[in-house]
Amino acid sequence: MPQITIEHHGKVTLFTINRPGRKNAICKDTALELQTGFAEFDASEQRVAVITGAGDDAFSSGADVSNLPELWRCIPGSGFTTDKPIIAATAGWVVGGAMVLTMMCDLLVAAENTKFSYPEAKLGFTGGMIAGLAARIPHKVAMDLMLLGRPVGAQRAYDVGLASEIAPVGKQVEVAMEQAQTLAQSAPLVLTTIKRFVNQHVLPKSPSEAMAETMRQLNVVRESNDIQEGMAAFREKRTPLYSGR
Repeated sequence: MPQITIEHHGKVTLFTINRPGRKNAICKDTALELQTGFAEFDASEQRVAVITGAGDDAFSSGADVSNLPELWRCIPGSGFTTDKPIIAATAGWVVGGAMVLTMMCDLLVAAENTKFSYPEAKLGFTGGMIAGLAARIPHKVAMDLMLLGRPVGAQRAYDVGLASEIAPVGKQVEVAMEQAQTLAQSAPLVLTTIKRFVNQHVLPKSPSEAMAETMRQLNVVRESNDIQEGMAAFREKRTPLYSGR
């Protein structure tokens, strides 16, 4: 059963993590589906993406410990790249890796009940990608959230620049879609240029972000038809016929 739903509204693509029974936790399949879905979005004629979680109780409770994902796969700029704008629409809990996902989006509409939490210092594990938070909000606020693990509500998130707008509970997707439609009617080359300049020349990458990006690029080769063809040709002692895919 699909872990996410994908809807097209004109030039806007809406991604919904659809696991409300697990508070939209991101399992292995969820991460892979998001990675594939965003790759298809980037290659399409669609102009803007919105990502949300089913219901208003949780955008996502983070990694599903019963089926651990490679979370980097669904993180913008790491598991996939796109110069098209991505807007996160959150409600309820945004925990751990899910917070990293929303942090890496270009805009973030937070419902009034949104609570951001990064508890990994208490759990004894981290992938390190959250370090990029300190490049996006004030340093001491980021360290409080990362080291002490204290939840941050929607108003505080807006005040420090983690959220770009606050919406009533249940209206977060509607507000995000309104923003997305505005972007979809804007000049694509301008949006692409601005986002590329910001991501490539203004915001620094954490070591974990750089590692994830390298893994993504290497996996293009590891998961290609060409590697299968190369191995088959070697076994069969013939000249390989590569397709570049």
